[in-house]
Amino acid sequence: MNPDPIRVDRVTTDSKIFAHTRWDALPLLAACFHLGFFFAMFFLYRHAPLWIMLAMGFTYSLMVNANINGVAHNFIHNPFFRAPLLNRLFGVVESVACCFSQTYYDVVHMQHHKGNSDRKDEKGETIDWLSIYRHGQDDEPENAWSYVFLSFFRDNPAAIARELRKRGRGELFWGNIELASFAGTLLIMFLFDWRYVIFFFLPFFYLGHCFSYLNGYFRHYGADPDKPIAWGVSSYGKIYNWLFFYNGYHAEHHFRPKVHWTKMEAFHQQIADLQKEEGTRVIKRAHMLGFLDPDLPKRGDIGRGAEVVSSS
Repeated sequence: MNPDPIRVDRVTTDSKIFAHTRWDALPLLAACFHLGFFFAMFFLYRHAPLWIMLAMGFTYSLMVNANINGVAHNFIHNPFFRAPLLNRLFGVVESVACCFSQTYYDVVHMQHHKGNSDRKDEKGETIDWLSIYRHGQDDEPENAWSYVFLSFFRDNPAAIARELRKRGRGELFWGNIELASFAGTLLIMFLFDWRYVIFFFLPFFYLGHCFSYLNGYFRHYGADPDKPIAWGVSSYGKIYNWLFFYNGYHAEHHFRPKVHWTKMEAFHQQIADLQKEEGTRVIKRAHMLGFLDPDLPKRGDIGRGAEVVSSS
């Protein structure tokens, strides 16, 4: 199927602050709330009861997942602000809130879109560093749980830095500013209360990234790496998509990555017949709960390239 006839109008606004739409104030506020929550945990650690801190830590993990896959993700594809400096400063905010560089994440995510969770080539490599096939065997996706709990440790900082250098000194400079911002923040916290960082924050930080990889796994498990319109798996739950700024429409997103989150529902309606024709996979649950989907295909079936029919 040739995707070229599909056309999508860009979102425009007369706002002097926002580049696309004033609705981007919502993910902006969500990011600021996340940053405030990050600091609140630190200041409350010595004063709040343990059960409250554990609840806050678990909530922070969920917020990391939602931010990476909602706010930060949409910001990569459609930066919120007209002024480049505001976009850079927001990248710093995101980097501190999530404790990783937004610019480095941009590199990894663009590599994800180059490969679209591709299968391994004849050399056993994938273009997409996050591909669910990258560490799988016999052309099958990797086991979900090894992907979820090990992917955090598989990033290749040298490869990311090489790609970042190709973008120019400005990108490398701001990427390093973001790294220094969150690393410096954690260092200050460590100097004030090392137990908080080691025994409380880092475990919940890691859990948040595991939740993110769990999301990512089922956004591509059962997708067809050979069909652009079926590169991703979609989930259309209202609350889920409100919280994740419509990244549940993941097949639609991979088909047209620049579609703004406010237009994702309309874009889905535009291509729904094509998706059904091409067997684009849809699950009924949020991606993080994709392992509970009643129509989950077996990994062996996916590895053999069996046709996956939408469960919508």
